[in-house]
Amino acid sequence: MQENLVENKISRKIRIKALIKKEFLSIFKDPKSRALIILPPILQLLVFANAITLEVKNIDISILDYSNSYYSRELISRFYNSHWFRKIKLAKTLKELRDDVDLKNSQLGLVIQNDFNNKINSNTPCEILVIADGRQTNSASIASSYASQIIAQYNSELEKKFNINKSDINVIVRNWYNPNIEYKWFLTVSLIVMLALVLSLLLSALSIARERELGTFNQLLVSPLSNDEILFAKTIPPLVVAVISSIIITLIIAFCFRVPFSGSIIIYLLSTIISLASIIGIGLFISSLAYTQQQAILGVFAFQTPAVLLSGFVSPVEDMPLFFQYVSAFNPVRYYMLIIKGIYFKNMDLLTVVENWIPLILISALTLGVARWSFKNNLE
Repeated sequence: MQENLVENKISRKIRIKALIKKEFLSIFKDPKSRALIILPPILQLLVFANAITLEVKNIDISILDYSNSYYSRELISRFYNSHWFRKIKLAKTLKELRDDVDLKNSQLGLVIQNDFNNKINSNTPCEILVIADGRQTNSASIASSYASQIIAQYNSELEKKFNINKSDINVIVRNWYNPNIEYKWFLTVSLIVMLALVLSLLLSALSIARERELGTFNQLLVSPLSNDEILFAKTIPPLVVAVISSIIITLIIAFCFRVPFSGSIIIYLLSTIISLASIIGIGLFISSLAYTQQQAILGVFAFQTPAVLLSGFVSPVEDMPLFFQYVSAFNPVRYYMLIIKGIYFKNMDLLTVVENWIPLILISALTLGVARWSFKNNLE
């Protein structure tokens, strides 16, 4: 009896070892699966380590100096000498400064009044206006804090120069597009992009891979349908589902979370369709390369995480190393995020929206073209 128990234990260990071996072989047997398991973690480590930072640097600022005096120029020179600021632009008009902030050419705006010099000389309190782009809440708070520190330090230098106890340069901070820097505004609107990305990418990536895994893809290829018809049929369902989902999420954010919508509904819908079409193109491209749904899911994971990190959702693109800024230029999620926030918060003008449509359309044409080419190769 005891011998049988020992034999059963040994037999069970052998079976378990054989099953474990079989699972390892099934994971590493296919070259594509091996590549998807090994490469994405390494690539994501590099992206995480370089692209994600809570430090705000390389800030572009537009300065409107109405005073154009000795003291105002001295203050501006402190910004030139600061390691926080990258590009200092001297705006000529308030409209020019407003446009710089609107188009994200500058993260901050600084307005020095024309009586700045006289009030410094007479030791009279004066004001400096700091304008921050509230669409990126964390960056806006930190960047405006940096500007306030530089002005406060300059204020201290004036106190020593004039040998007085107090020289009042009051900093007034205005946060455009998100006056109270409510993080919920930034997060909820960003989630429109994130959730639409996950849904459209996953649905499109599993589409062809599922057909191949079930053995129905060959039947599809020998059907009377052309490559373009197959591609169109595979594109429309995930696009419709993702667009409807985006509309529902937008309505919830506007009416339940009470985040005010400022832009055009028509431009917003068109932008959503074009942006999601570019993402679905990537999903179909991934699906055309995958032979199983598991490979497709791993491909989605390999693309999705870096795409989110390089979109400006976590850290501003301007704070990333130059190499990753160039890489993000090929990332459709970056343009999608920029357009949605621009339309939602500040009614971005049509010309600027169209400028961001162009790279999305090019990405769509490229990825859908590659997917079509893959269909043709399978058919031949």
